[in-house]
Amino acid sequence: MAIDYGTRRTGIAVTDPQQIIASPLETLPTHELMRFLDSYISLEKVELVVVGYPRKPDYSDSETAKQVRFFVEAFRKRFSGIPVEWMDERYTSRMAEDALVEGGMKKSRRREKERVDRVSASLILQSYMERRNKLS
Repeated sequence: MAIDYGTRRTGIAVTDPQQIIASPLETLPTHELMRFLDSYISLEKVELVVVGYPRKPDYSDSETAKQVRFFVEAFRKRFSGIPVEWMDERYTSRMAEDALVEGGMKKSRRREKERVDRVSASLILQSYMERRNKLS
């Protein structure tokens, strides 16, 4: 599972059982994230959570980094058996928008930020899996 944590909305993506491809799952208001995770994790096996780490182009923390770290601390306390990994999320929103364009999605639908957040979470998870596979 990957989480693209935002101040207002959070995108979530998951992978198939073979961990080959990441797919968008949900975008929800950030204040509903823990409630969603409680429900989802009670129904589905989650082995690992990858959280997008918000950085600026110069690798310094973005304005939301503190909030993301706070969320991860709360997640670790609540779901202590599920490890959390970080993945650089720079440029994933732009890459998600480009992917939607390449996929032929109409401009009016691409403006729906929820779609971009879900695809961005998928890109974070896919990048993590590809990096992990290169290291194995």
